[in-house]
Amino acid sequence: MEAGPALFRHPEAGAGQRNRAVIGIIDDDALVLRALRRLLEGAGFAVKTFGSAEEFLGRENPETINCLVLDIHMPGLSGFDLQERLTLLIPIIFITANDDAPTRERARKGGVAYFPKPFEAQSLLEAIGKALGGQ
Repeated sequence: MEAGPALFRHPEAGAGQRNRAVIGIIDDDALVLRALRRLLEGAGFAVKTFGSAEEFLGRENPETINCLVLDIHMPGLSGFDLQERLTLLIPIIFITANDDAPTRERARKGGVAYFPKPFEAQSLLEAIGKALGGQ
């Protein structure tokens, strides 16, 4: 299952079946959403995708999400804005195409992991496992 070289490289071997943890993906790029959905569903996760932080807040009960993969730079509410609005502690993995030192520092303080695009699929899967407590 190739998700596309522009975002990440998929690991050679398929991941084992995961419990059905629900991973929320929030990104304003439809291609990123589709690629990450394919990767994570292929790894055995249940996946919910959202094109903006506002869509997530308007459509989803955050209690149903076990981990968020969250783009930082989006129109409207940024990933950091969303993180500040969440009242529940949901593990967050930040991703961005705009990697700079201040963004990196802030993301690493508030998230489980931080990945500038493009990133390795296996690294994301490992970060999700860490966020879920080693599941």
